[in-house]
Amino acid sequence: MTPNNTQQNEASTFQSLSLPLPINKALADLKYTQLTTTQTASLPYLLQNKDIAVKAKTGSGKTLAFSISLLTGLLEQADDMGETNTSNKTSIYGLVLCPTRELAQQVAEQIRLLAKHIPNTKVSSFVGGVAIGPQIASLVHTPDIVVGTPGRIMDLIRKGKLKVENVQKLVLDEADRILDMGFSDQMEWILKALPKQRHSMLFSATYGGAIERLTKQYLRQAGIVEVENTEQHSQISQLAYVLQDNRLEQGVSAVLTHHQPRSCMIFCQTKVHTQNLCNELQHLGFSALTIHGDLTQFERQRVLTQFALQCCNVLVATDVAARGLDLEQVELVINAQIAESSETHTHRVGRTGRAEHSGTAITLIEESQKAALERITHETESKIPIKHIQALRFHANRIVLPAHECVMVDGGKKQKISKGDLLGALIKQAGVPKEDIGKMQVTHDKCYIAIKQRSVKKALGHFREHRVKGKSLRARKLK
Repeated sequence: MTPNNTQQNEASTFQSLSLPLPINKALADLKYTQLTTTQTASLPYLLQNKDIAVKAKTGSGKTLAFSISLLTGLLEQADDMGETNTSNKTSIYGLVLCPTRELAQQVAEQIRLLAKHIPNTKVSSFVGGVAIGPQIASLVHTPDIVVGTPGRIMDLIRKGKLKVENVQKLVLDEADRILDMGFSDQMEWILKALPKQRHSMLFSATYGGAIERLTKQYLRQAGIVEVENTEQHSQISQLAYVLQDNRLEQGVSAVLTHHQPRSCMIFCQTKVHTQNLCNELQHLGFSALTIHGDLTQFERQRVLTQFALQCCNVLVATDVAARGLDLEQVELVINAQIAESSETHTHRVGRTGRAEHSGTAITLIEESQKAALERITHETESKIPIKHIQALRFHANRIVLPAHECVMVDGGKKQKISKGDLLGALIKQAGVPKEDIGKMQVTHDKCYIAIKQRSVKKALGHFREHRVKGKSLRARKLK
């Protein structure tokens, strides 16, 4: 390796940034070593507390970038004040606004993971769709960092429960999506309630128009960073099929049994189409779930968890799920209905082909939509060959089902239940074979465990008859 290459590699690592020790420890725990292109471009601004507007695609590492800025600043403030115990604080230090509930919760969890070696750090998530009472009660101890959706954050500030007069850092995550979803009034109300002297960070998949005006109005001499993430879609094979007699359900089911993906996201434009398509796929025998705006927050989170744990391999979604979800590689994306814009198409397709994996994206169109597809092809500089779907047939015996089912346990971090506790109970006490236990997820008050079907009954029986860490935990299999 040449010296130039060595220097370049060293410059693209987190170690090159001279970050505080607690953050470096957390990065090592998470096995993060190399900087992404977005992190390399934005962190010099962020670590110098300079306002910045970043144009970057979903999945480019922006969450980790602004999380590092938030926590580095928090540590510096503690050093300046000579405080190790911040229990007497009255105003939050950092505020992150996100367009969706799921993204807000995932961002909060990312920050918590990065803050694991920083004592007395409280990161709270406040979103709509759930009762506000418990959220208000939790504010009896002021958080250091708050992540939330604009509507709920505005409600808490108006009620005088969330103190923002001393906010030092502000993050607008997926700012274009915040505007698209109609939250501009709430967001601007919040921005006016914050102190003018603050460090502001804006992240958006697009830049121009409303986002540019927002940057000029609310950020101070912001650096503009545009990251062209061309490699994200370079490993994605795209194809379009013209539906026969516009029979959408038959087309989707034929594509699924032809490609037999272990994980697939299917996108529709409306909640009604999403739910109807999911119902039809379930009727045919597919392991399909849906996520759309009519579901409660708990229902949405439960669906995403089952998909992330690979207990469901087909997720039918509206475009709210196209961005900001922390999901691993998806093998196949199906645009059951063509996207309304090339930008939306790009976000949908970007759910596959991530992290150096290859992926496939298939768009189903009607004969009259060929011109719309050609426009998307041109604007995204993609190659999307068009074929007729008659060559594909639905075969019930080729349906691929998940290897695991999901068991939900009524206990989580609040009850001090860990993955190790659950593994010990299932393997050592219940006698469930280690290879029958798949992925696990522990949330505030729930645990989700992927278990092979042959061991589900044994696992449920153990939770019914025995305690875990001295606690009786109810468990049930999710459908």
